[in-house]
Amino acid sequence: MEYHLHTPVSKSDVEKLKAGDVVYLTGRIITARDKAHIRMAEYFASGKPLPFSLEGAAVFHGAPIVRETDGGWEIVAIGPTTSARMNSLEPAVIKHGARLIVGKGGMSAEVLDALREQGCAYLSMTGGAAVLGARMVRKVLGAEWQDLGLAESVWMLEVERFGPLTVTMDARGGDLYAGVRSRVSENIKAMRSD
Repeated sequence: MEYHLHTPVSKSDVEKLKAGDVVYLTGRIITARDKAHIRMAEYFASGKPLPFSLEGAAVFHGAPIVRETDGGWEIVAIGPTTSARMNSLEPAVIKHGARLIVGKGGMSAEVLDALREQGCAYLSMTGGAAVLGARMVRKVLGAEWQDLGLAESVWMLEVERFGPLTVTMDARGGDLYAGVRSRVSENIKAMRSD
């Protein structure tokens, strides 16, 4: 199935998604890489409110290449980064309201459990298409934590038909990556027994 979702995303919208579905996002997305996840964890631990809302958010594991303009910022390229680096930190982000996680490479069983418990999904974006990703960004709404560096800042972006994104981990526990790992393991065992 193909879905066109608007952010903030509701739990009922996400619960319709199944691993293998295609999603396009319109509305606001938030970028967050390693350092931003570490800082969010510090805020969660101290009870300090974040300077942006995670409620119903689509959190994108990526760093835009930006260009400063007279009116603010322009996105030159934006593509996904490897999500597994955020495995230990993602469950807390999900529990604090994020509804969709977007990246590449999949995430751990612990993250899959958090997705299932909270009614969230993980969406994969094809790597190497960062210029195409930039064409779907309509406006830079702001950036937080610029002291982390432009790549690690949290960028709030207004996007239109951002995708195609593939649901690779769904709220029911469906995990396309686990299926691939299982088949690869079976093939290796079969080759060794021949």
